[in-house]
Amino acid sequence: MPKKKPLPILEGLTVESVGAEGKAIARFENRVVFVPMVIPGDVVDVQITRKRHSYWEGSLIRIITPSPDRQDPVCRHFGICGGCKWQMLPYPLQLKYKALQVQDQLTRIGKLKLPEIRPIIGADRPEFYRNKMEYTFTNRRWLTREEMNGDNLKDEPALGLHVRGLFDKVTGISKCWLQPDPANAIRDEVERFTLEHGFTYYDLRNRTGLMRNLTIRCASTGEWMVIVSFHEDDPGKRKLLMDHLVQSFPHLTSLVYVINPKHNDTITDLEVFTWYGRDHIFEEMEGLRFKISAKSFFQTNTHQVHRLYNVVRDFAGLNGGEIVYDLYSGTGTIAQFLAGKALKVIGIESLPEAIADARINAGLNGITNAEFLVGDIKDSLNKELFDRYGSPGIIVLDPPRAGVHAGIIDAIRNARPGRIVYVSCNPATQARDLALLSDLYEITEVQPVDMFPHTHHVENVVKLTLSG
Repeated sequence: MPKKKPLPILEGLTVESVGAEGKAIARFENRVVFVPMVIPGDVVDVQITRKRHSYWEGSLIRIITPSPDRQDPVCRHFGICGGCKWQMLPYPLQLKYKALQVQDQLTRIGKLKLPEIRPIIGADRPEFYRNKMEYTFTNRRWLTREEMNGDNLKDEPALGLHVRGLFDKVTGISKCWLQPDPANAIRDEVERFTLEHGFTYYDLRNRTGLMRNLTIRCASTGEWMVIVSFHEDDPGKRKLLMDHLVQSFPHLTSLVYVINPKHNDTITDLEVFTWYGRDHIFEEMEGLRFKISAKSFFQTNTHQVHRLYNVVRDFAGLNGGEIVYDLYSGTGTIAQFLAGKALKVIGIESLPEAIADARINAGLNGITNAEFLVGDIKDSLNKELFDRYGSPGIIVLDPPRAGVHAGIIDAIRNARPGRIVYVSCNPATQARDLALLSDLYEITEVQPVDMFPHTHHVENVVKLTLSG
């Protein structure tokens, strides 16, 4: 069998712009070449890793001439950890390329007619903005190229984050710039204590080991939650660690744990046990309180989500007489932001724990005109629902990255609300969904919001108005 021809190395490519998923764009003989970890203006050598008919993909070998816009990353783990891929790009330019990404995907994928897009809403604080971080224990930490070339190769445990592009590899972390203090101190102490006392870390290949995951959540109220995920049930070692965390961090509002013997890291189907304090923390915005438990979804940038929800409320244009359906409602944050100016809000979410929190939140906030329902949205959005709660005047969509199920699009088309407000963390799937509504609805407002500085991700809010 003939050997495959080796893929070429391209020398002296000039990076021109930024494309989908944050990969930069260069050109070779009129062919687009996608390269991660570089920025416009860089002159680079690239190893081609994949050839397609219409484009090539490559990896950076070396930077020959850095872009005049390139800046030094603040994090020592930059380039290895998969968290912050754009720290070398000044923040104003990050915002520029995110806004261009929104415009490109809505016009190129959706072929949509757009009004003038509003200027992107940037973050005042591009570092230490996350209210939730999830770390992974590994019995074999990722070794850098320098370490691989050394003489002292051995498997070492670590508590850290996934390596860029490798879901099954974890790099150790000494300082993360995403979550405020004392998050780093909590993570470091968990690692120090468990290693000192001989706790085993998770072995992904053999599916053994005691320590699985560590999640740290915080709120602008000053409340903190720590979630420890054990792979095995060892009451003695569990007590040793959990008591130590209570003693070391007495300010914790909530310390909980799960036993996760499954083949995935999700805890939504597991029982959560409270070790210390409450089983939840509270977030506050505009006087509204939101209960956040271990399984709750809450946007990870509290300051920016307040701005995002203000955009949603503005686009909804409520006058007090509308029935609003909030689809993918989670813990009911958007619904409760809108309830004060709506006749009624109906929130629908598939996760029972989230709906339980939403109902508790509504009670805490004295909101009586919001109902929260558990169910598969594509099956729930039907005539029986509208007969019971009223036809929707406004529908708010805030789906996961995969976008809106085709059956839900059909139900929306049949219901024909006067306005739709579509919140998306993935403008590509948003463009696809909007195209399916474009014969009935006109896009009247578009507002990008940067929820995740130093990444290519961007949130986008679109207002649609029923034509005619």
